Amino acid sequence: MTLDPSRFAHGLVVGKFSPLHAGHSHLITSALRACDRVTVEVLGSSVETIPLAARAAWVREEHPTARVVAAIDDTPVDFESDASWEAHTALISSLAAGPVDAVFTSDPYGAELAGRLGAEWVQIDPMRELNPVSTTAVRADPWGHWHELAPAARAHLAARVVVLGAGASGTTTLAAALAEALGTLWVPEYGREYTTVREGGPNAPWRSEECDLVVDRQLALEHAALRRVPVPVLVCDTDVLATTVRHERDLGHAAARLEARAAAHRPVLYVLTGDEIPFGHDGACDDEPLRRELHERFREVLATTDVPWIEVRGDVEARIVQALPAIQAAVRARLDFAPPRAAVGAGVGR
Repeated sequence: MTLDPSRFAHGLVVGKFSPLHAGHSHLITSALRACDRVTVEVLGSSVETIPLAARAAWVREEHPTARVVAAIDDTPVDFESDASWEAHTALISSLAAGPVDAVFTSDPYGAELAGRLGAEWVQIDPMRELNPVSTTAVRADPWGHWHELAPAARAHLAARVVVLGAGASGTTTLAAALAEALGTLWVPEYGREYTTVREGGPNAPWRSEECDLVVDRQLALEHAALRRVPVPVLVCDTDVLATTVRHERDLGHAAARLEARAAAHRPVLYVLTGDEIPFGHDGACDDEPLRRELHERFREVLATTDVPWIEVRGDVEARIVQALPAIQAAVRARLDFAPPRAAVGAGVGR
């Protein structure tokens, strides 16, 4: 239908947005075009997997001109129950913060909700012809529908797989090869680049604050890549945990602040490269005794973490064969969503 952009003063969109996809965004955009202002209510339940705050943040980023509010709604949906409708409508009305002129939905429940709010119902793309995507389909096959998700949702949901190891153990080669095998992107090790340009070069003593700089830059690279991954996995050549281990070795003591950052930024899987490949010194890596020492330290640290990890050995092809099943299992576990609990708005943009 064609909408007059000045037709309504206050429009309402209600949904779970779990996760936010192109169908949802089309619905919200349609409301924004037809209303002076729009309230988007993100309603979730206390048993769902994706945090409510994250979903609200996705909508705010994707639709910055909308007023976005979020709340828990644990009242089950029963479209035949007046009591259920009253409970949902009371919450929705309180969040709207004022009279609503139009309720925008794709699904038929919008007629009842609009009537209870004294508003007009505007149904958008009821047959899913413009956006043939649904939350159910996305959750059932995230790989196949990944391109339908908003960039912020992709960044939150994508699984990070980290390849780490001592110098000259093939981490960069393996990270690039795994990314190619998975059809995704990989993030290079910023610390390696920084080592070549830092004051004094690779042989100058390291300062503690340099490790913070490396972590900041590494995380920035990851965050940018997570928004662009074509599938739900990103391969990273090293991460914060590796920097904490190198800080301990190079400065002689652990850095609690880096350990805290590593604990808060956990991947779904660590892939530790073995130290059995022929050693070749390129000026940026450790010597062979230090490589063996650092490899053992990585094994010790990984053994204390609750993040799954594997150690791979052999040539690149052998390492890929060893790593891929573990990566695929970790990504599946990451995307094994708890079913969204039924609530009014659960079917928005399905």
